[in-house]
Amino acid sequence: MTRRLVIAVDGPAAAGKGTLAKRLAQALDLPYLDTGLLYRATGRRMIDAGRDPAQGAAEEFAASVGLEDLSRTDLRVPEVDRAASLVAAQPAVRRVLVDVQRRFAGEHGAVLDGRDIGTVIFPDASVKLFITASPRTRATRRWEQLATDPAAPDREEQITRVEREIAARDRADSERAVAPLRAAGDAVRIETDGLSADDVLAEALRIVARMTR
Repeated sequence: MTRRLVIAVDGPAAAGKGTLAKRLAQALDLPYLDTGLLYRATGRRMIDAGRDPAQGAAEEFAASVGLEDLSRTDLRVPEVDRAASLVAAQPAVRRVLVDVQRRFAGEHGAVLDGRDIGTVIFPDASVKLFITASPRTRATRRWEQLATDPAAPDREEQITRVEREIAARDRADSERAVAPLRAAGDAVRIETDGLSADDVLAEALRIVARMTR
């Protein structure tokens, strides 16, 4: 291949895009970046500082986020879900973090997952994938990630609550004026309902091989 290989993996929360992107990067020996964590880390920093992400002015926090912030263990909690969605809707924040994402791919390419990689960050990406699943499947996956008791008697009630939270996040991300969540026109969709992580990886590798010949 004569040009850098950039693979954009987009999709809504808990569809499996992060798992796929990490495994795809490993299989292809490429750097990997979960771009959503940049927004989560920005929101987390604002919460820690006692600032309300809904009030804007988050660009100073975005500018201070480094790759070390992405390893924090408190980025995937409901309050940060909301904060991330709010800061991601701010054009000034997106300008700061778009530069971070583009620099990350650098000269060597990368696998990046997020919500606007194929539409905004790398519209000329070598391969664009859009990973999705039904709301119930996604809610179940997210609940299982966070559950302290997999056999909780109110399991279904908790999953239903997570499903409502995911639906609210989808609406916010899809309806925002700046870089809304949507599939790029030339993205290949992969529905992950009923598929194992190995199945999804195998399908993605087939797509990459076909599109980069």
